[in-house]
Amino acid sequence: QVQLEESGGGLVQTGGSRRLSCATPDLRFSFYAMGWFRQAPGKEREFVAAITWRNGNANYAEPVKGRFTISRDVPKNTVLLQMNSLKPEDTAIYYCAADTSKWGLPLSALVREDVYDYWGQGTQVTVSS
Repeated sequence: QVQLEESGGGLVQTGGSRRLSCATPDLRFSFYAMGWFRQAPGKEREFVAAITWRNGNANYAEPVKGRFTISRDVPKNTVLLQMNSLKPEDTAIYYCAADTSKWGLPLSALVREDVYDYWGQGTQVTVSS
């Protein structure tokens, strides 16, 4: 069982920045990819960004392209989501997810929730207008 520990959520003003972090202390596991999803009140959970672990290739949802950046720190088993130019519509619970088993999937497949084997508890990000 992989434990994913998210941090970095909070309240931020429109136009501000926030950095989310997701770490797993268990170094026994290796990842093919890690992703971030979010769920706004009254809406379904949606894909935000994903990154392949070995080469750092990234994929982003259209609403966050150019504003969010996903990166990984391999020695620390940590994935980061730098969020800039935040908007009220970015308000959501942000979830980290890990794919430990589906090696070789194309980047485009990482938008699917069923790709991921483990999920974090979520961290709330609230953007005030």
